[in-house]
Amino acid sequence: MSWKQGAGLLLPVVVLAGGWSLAVWADESVVNSKHDLSAQGPGPIRAVSEDEVCIFCHTPHNAAPQTPLWNRENPRVYYRIYESSTTDARIDQPSGPSKMCLSCHDGSMALGNVLSRPETHPIVMTARTIPPGEADLTNDLSDDHPIGFRYDRALSNVDPQIKAPELISRELPLGIHNEVHCTTCHDPHNNEQGDFLRVSDKYSAICLSCHDMNGWEHSSHAASPKPTLGRSVDPTEPLKYHSIRENGCTTCHKVHSAPERERLLRFTREEDNCLNCHDGSTSTANIMADIRKRSAHRVDVTNDRHDPDEDVFSMKRHVECADCHNPHAVKADPFGVVQGTQGRLVNGPLLGVKGISIHGREVEESRFEYEICLKCHSDSLSRSRQAISRQVTQTNARLQFQTTNPSFHPVAGPRRNNDVVSLIPPLRVGSMITCTDCHNSDNARSAGGTGANGPHGSLFDPLLVRNYSTDDFTIESAQSYDLCYGCHNRDSILNDDSFPLHRRHIVDLRTPCSACHDSHGVYRGSAGVSDHGSLINFDLEIVTPATTPTGSRIEYQDTGRFSGSCTLTCHSFNHVNFPYQGNRAGQQSNTTLGGDR
Repeated sequence: MSWKQGAGLLLPVVVLAGGWSLAVWADESVVNSKHDLSAQGPGPIRAVSEDEVCIFCHTPHNAAPQTPLWNRENPRVYYRIYESSTTDARIDQPSGPSKMCLSCHDGSMALGNVLSRPETHPIVMTARTIPPGEADLTNDLSDDHPIGFRYDRALSNVDPQIKAPELISRELPLGIHNEVHCTTCHDPHNNEQGDFLRVSDKYSAICLSCHDMNGWEHSSHAASPKPTLGRSVDPTEPLKYHSIRENGCTTCHKVHSAPERERLLRFTREEDNCLNCHDGSTSTANIMADIRKRSAHRVDVTNDRHDPDEDVFSMKRHVECADCHNPHAVKADPFGVVQGTQGRLVNGPLLGVKGISIHGREVEESRFEYEICLKCHSDSLSRSRQAISRQVTQTNARLQFQTTNPSFHPVAGPRRNNDVVSLIPPLRVGSMITCTDCHNSDNARSAGGTGANGPHGSLFDPLLVRNYSTDDFTIESAQSYDLCYGCHNRDSILNDDSFPLHRRHIVDLRTPCSACHDSHGVYRGSAGVSDHGSLINFDLEIVTPATTPTGSRIEYQDTGRFSGSCTLTCHSFNHVNFPYQGNRAGQQSNTTLGGDR
């Protein structure tokens, strides 16, 4: 290689076989770019009188013993490097070309100190060092895209979200040992793409050259034409391009100086990375309004607790958007009002999310909606407490929905109980339902509203799509038990088609459905379980033990279709082996509700 003077610029000339030479001309020139620090440079940081351009990095004489004829000392700084619980790469201290870039961009060395000039006579600059700001990376690189790691087949074999090195574009050169350097993404001599990028970042092109995020190509975030100008969180920081799909990865991530170091997120609070669009400012759905309702998954309450690599069985109690949604795979929700059987596989917004199977095993990608819910509401030590004091206590929803239980709502499998004659068509015996049939936004589209589907927030406790009164002495109405009447025909219930004393209990004595029925199910393995068919699991705030010759007890026995007996005290009535029998026509016998029986 030789050097040629041209237009005040030292240009490298590559000598080819046969004596031909090829000069690297204007398409790769630093002239008039931000790296042009000469007195004629376009930026506020430039030399006072120095006309040469290349001298700030290169010199043909007295260069440092490293290519390409380096004209600066490398920094002797120990850098804080990027760390993440989900990275599989071994990240080392910067070296080689990265150190050369950092000789200016860590802000520790004077810009005018070059080896070709005496230390006593540096190039006089308008600023001694690079000023604080986006270009000043400092010695803290933990908030920048990692460098200094080897990108090889061993890494791609353990991390399925990055491509094999042989598939990487040759436009993104690695180091001599396949290391990722600053110069892998940035060409310091060419600013045609902006930010000296070797490949455009529009539509995530440069990111997707290496990263292979499962589901991204067909995701909503990759395809959304929504403008990003209306974001309400940090609106002072405009994004580079107009729409979400054009900005792609950089809608949520910052390559350098990211406020949230791990995973380089734009905002420190996890939920702000989602709600800056999903608060109605950019996205159609206003999730912010839902999470501020009376009962909600309050993603804004905790911070720095969620981790994509967390152990779902021992994690601290929290909820974040990413617990239920994978932003790299999420798709639009096609569901409007849903009628009849659901029990469906996960849909667009829930694609690519980890879960817990009904058998208690962790699954990498949930197939059923309930598997996502069970991450927190089953074996997790941080699961919710039981809201109603029950005869049989169980807070593990996975156990409550077991299909081997005496009774259960058919979430994990169908229940074939021919006593249930009140189902509203097309629901029928053997139908399945989902968690969000009951737990959903009160304004969800799937329930006839106009808001987003999903249990983000509701006016009804505990995060119910419709009202469900559990207080004793509730006056029966379509509104009081709206949740139940969404699937069970109110007329059938009040006509005593299955239980001959439904009307007597609900209307006359104003006893709530929850006094007798436990909505999830009754786990067979719980202590003291005897006969708990028809979701019978009494509310101990309303039902107390009956005094019998053999002692005090609460007991329900199923004695056949539409028949059974109860031993308990409720509303001062002492029932001892109190029998009932009825049929779908409302016929009844032995059903006079009075004192001791």
